[in-house]
Amino acid sequence: MDKKTGNLVVLAGKTAYEHIQKNGLSPEDISLVLGASGAAKWLVLYGLDTAIFSCWFKDRKDPLHLLGTSIGAWKFAAAVRKNPVQAFDALKDAYIHQYYRGRVTPAQVTRESERIMEAFLDKTRVDEILCHPFFRIAFSAVRCRYLLASRHRVAQLLGILAGAAVNRVSRSLQRLYLERVVFHHPQFDIRDVSFSDFPTRFVSLGKKNFQPALTASGAIPFVMEGVTNIAGAPHGMYRDGGILDYHPVFALSSDQKKFILYPHFYPYIIPGWFDKKCPRRRVTGSITDRMILLAPSEKFVARLPFGRIPDRKDFIRFQGDDATRVTAWEKAADMGRVLGDVFLDITQTGRIQDLVRPLSDMSGIR
Repeated sequence: MDKKTGNLVVLAGKTAYEHIQKNGLSPEDISLVLGASGAAKWLVLYGLDTAIFSCWFKDRKDPLHLLGTSIGAWKFAAAVRKNPVQAFDALKDAYIHQYYRGRVTPAQVTRESERIMEAFLDKTRVDEILCHPFFRIAFSAVRCRYLLASRHRVAQLLGILAGAAVNRVSRSLQRLYLERVVFHHPQFDIRDVSFSDFPTRFVSLGKKNFQPALTASGAIPFVMEGVTNIAGAPHGMYRDGGILDYHPVFALSSDQKKFILYPHFYPYIIPGWFDKKCPRRRVTGSITDRMILLAPSEKFVARLPFGRIPDRKDFIRFQGDDATRVTAWEKAADMGRVLGDVFLDITQTGRIQDLVRPLSDMSGIR
């Protein structure tokens, strides 16, 4: 293995691993791509996503489903643009150049989010996404009940604490106060994906609801304002889909014989926002059987600025020193280009057969 190849980790579930060992991996092998929540963490995947969507899938003919939450949904909206390179660049630059002064309020963060969206997805671009010849985008938000549905920050904080406490007992109890709502391209075939873990509503995307629904998918409680009155969706308060599906993980339906591609910033999957400090909840087993997960290696991450992947807490760490944060984030995104180069190389040459490893056995979800 050369030094460049060692920057990327490729993990696969049992059936996916066997397929790659025998056949390698081609764009036609994939039927679903997943995108995780993680805010600034996406910057490290900027180069990988750009390579996948502008090069690897370029000559695709068959429909390809994309399903994400939060920044995973936003990056897919960029990926589906006619010029994904330009759209990814615009999303990256607008995200990096966020600036806050004084006491940061949900209204300020919401305004910055609107500015970021306008930079890569103004209203005139929605038609590009809905009319794409083969990409079929979907993303989820949660419709909140009780305290998390409140507009008041204290109530939201209490709702977050209550949600964390309930989640420690069982992840399944989140259905008491959260409802998954999947907003999807009219031709996204929901029968191809299993949403059986939680009750799920489905809302077709159109020009009127695309941007509000995308905003809702990334509306972090306590940090951003929630979204209401989304056209075509049930009445209620919608917030970040990552609360329930932090790193969304869904199995393909039993009649699907292709695979799931998961460009990810971690070599493991955390199912829900409240599971971040619960290693026993990391996902493996049959639900990952047809999954191929791509992630930066530990050695690559160690070379990033400050030896870690960028994250949202950098706004606090570098408060009053935006120049240091911006420089670090720009360098991390630029360094991430090598991940895209490696992926294209190993799939074109067949070296992915030597690089792929089975997904580690982790504790399942209770």
